Amino acid sequence: MGYAQIVATVLAGAITVVAVYLAVRAVMTITAVIRQGQPDPARFADPKVRTKTMLVETVGHTRMLKWSAIGAAHWFVMFSFLVLSLLVLEAYFEVAAPEMGLPLIGHWTIFGLVTEWFGILGTIGILYLILVRQRNKPGAVKRSRFLGSTMWQAYFVEAVIVGVLIFGFLIRGFKVATGHFEYPLWATPVSHAVGSILPDWEDGATWMALIKICISMTWLITISLNPTMGVAWHRFLAFFNIYFKRNPEKPAGSGLGALKPMMSQGKPLDFEEADPEKDLFGVNQVEQFTWKGLLDFSTCTECGRCQSQCPAWNTAKPLSPKLLVLSLRDHAYAKAPYLLAGGGKDLMGEEKATEAQLAHMDVLALAEGNRPLIGTAEEQGIIDPDVLWSCTTCGACVEQCPVDIEHIDHIVDMRRYQVLIESSFPSEAGVMLRNLENKGNPWGAPQNTREDWTKGLDFEVPRVGEVEEFDYLFWVGCAGAFEDRAKKTTRAVATLLHEAGVNYAILGEGETCTGDPARRIGNEFIFQMLAQQNVETLTEAFGDQKVKRIVATCPHCFNTLGNEYEQLGLKVEVVHHTQLLAHLVKEGKLTPVQPIEGDVTYHDPCYLGRHNRVFDAPREVLGEAANLVEMPRNSERSFCCGAGGARMWMEEKIGKRINVERTEEALATGAKTIAVGCPFCYTMIGDGVTGKGKQEEVEVVDVATVLLRSLKQDV
Repeated sequence: MGYAQIVATVLAGAITVVAVYLAVRAVMTITAVIRQGQPDPARFADPKVRTKTMLVETVGHTRMLKWSAIGAAHWFVMFSFLVLSLLVLEAYFEVAAPEMGLPLIGHWTIFGLVTEWFGILGTIGILYLILVRQRNKPGAVKRSRFLGSTMWQAYFVEAVIVGVLIFGFLIRGFKVATGHFEYPLWATPVSHAVGSILPDWEDGATWMALIKICISMTWLITISLNPTMGVAWHRFLAFFNIYFKRNPEKPAGSGLGALKPMMSQGKPLDFEEADPEKDLFGVNQVEQFTWKGLLDFSTCTECGRCQSQCPAWNTAKPLSPKLLVLSLRDHAYAKAPYLLAGGGKDLMGEEKATEAQLAHMDVLALAEGNRPLIGTAEEQGIIDPDVLWSCTTCGACVEQCPVDIEHIDHIVDMRRYQVLIESSFPSEAGVMLRNLENKGNPWGAPQNTREDWTKGLDFEVPRVGEVEEFDYLFWVGCAGAFEDRAKKTTRAVATLLHEAGVNYAILGEGETCTGDPARRIGNEFIFQMLAQQNVETLTEAFGDQKVKRIVATCPHCFNTLGNEYEQLGLKVEVVHHTQLLAHLVKEGKLTPVQPIEGDVTYHDPCYLGRHNRVFDAPREVLGEAANLVEMPRNSERSFCCGAGGARMWMEEKIGKRINVERTEEALATGAKTIAVGCPFCYTMIGDGVTGKGKQEEVEVVDVATVLLRSLKQDV
């Protein structure tokens, strides 16, 4: 070992010791912060399923590849990081002796081949991702997805990756130039090409290896001093965050599923047994999120995919799912010293720490600990109320997140506390909640008018109790029973089912609201009250029937009945009316005879599409009855109408109206008909068309009406 090798070895060892020490300390800090969260034992169930899901999503890059070119580039960068970590380890041997390689496998040609090509493809991948970031950085495009991201961290990580890859080739190049390289030209073409232009410098590989180690350890030191550096830490935490996702049995692309129930002490909260002094009613302090929530915040990579797809963000509202998560992350880590020192508030709002403990706490941590989670800038709140109430729960953020962050669950958890404990929510929504509690529907209509939509039909609509058995229970829903436009859809569906000879029945006055708007706004109490009533009604209605199927015209009812009532013990098969109609058309029981005039464009309802992955059925029906033209944002990237998350009953006072944004996109297709599959969308898009003064030129109707018109031209 020469002088250069001795010096390089000492320097490499010293910086590595410092880096490893700081990394261990950072991991302990991150772990301590996550452990401050509430228990969530269900996350440990089904380890085999979770492992499989994690491997599919990471190795298969199923979420990243939703953006194909970026996903492919990221796959090569990710696996270059994993595979070429072996070359960082090898550099320690090359520092000591340039001719050395990694023990055991370092002399294998296959090792040289694999690492060479991951180096090549990783370099191409990272350069492409750098280009994408530059072309989409704040200032370069309107409403950049990177706005609010910590850009220096991204630039630093990108520079480190490029540096490590370049110096990897330089190490091999000097080995080639000095005759110490053992891999053939066909396996390592770039290394040989680099070596052909480098001088015969015996210590070259040693110094290049030292620089590579210094770059790698500088990266490790930097991220260790910044445990909130998600753009770097996500490459470690993402595996855990995906493993502990809420619905591991649901593969990527299977829908978002049910909203997480209100949790307290690690189990769903039952209001009949709840104790205000022991149970959590939503989230009012960052430590009241579950540990998985805190892991979510720590894992965010700041890529901004959620932000780019968010309807609130795209219409100049204060909500960005990314910035919300980053605010919660930064607050959690700033508050951690206060919590770890014994601080925090109990459920009654009293300080847990003694005066002596408070006196010895870090001043900044103590100040952070006393900040309200929800509050205006004047109140020094972490999350502004306007941010919280801008969410439509459309699911675009969760759909696009490559590391399975559960934004909607966290937003609704914060809403729950505001509604149930603080009684703080947009005033106009109060009428809706009172109507749900007193009348069983958000419009406050009399229960005895639920069957008024049947008047004037030239056939009798069968009721449960009047028929012995039925193949489908037709869940009309509140909008379908009381809202004038939605009634047209209800009548069209009933007519189509009658003409197709489907054996169905309705509950009539036995129906009540499923509770969707109450749950989304945060009033879990009213949701459970309505849901339990419906579960009892449905259980009695189906009786001993072996086949228990519901057809619903409202995606919100469809989602609640099919996904969320399972939490209350009801398991039934639920289909959307477009699914049933598509089936009837395929079976030849409904045959369109003439396409309707003019093009038709289809708006995907969020709770039908993203939440439940029903994309094809409505298009199959429309394809048989009309000429379908698509909007630029469709299917899983469809833009929200603005009514979800109980926003249907709240005024939109900030920025551009979401329904207007979507309506403009629909009108730009030139279609004469805008087809919808949801009564909320019907209202929002219809109002948008009227607001644009296009109601004489463009009509908004449900998919069922389009089909019925193709059967009967006078409808």
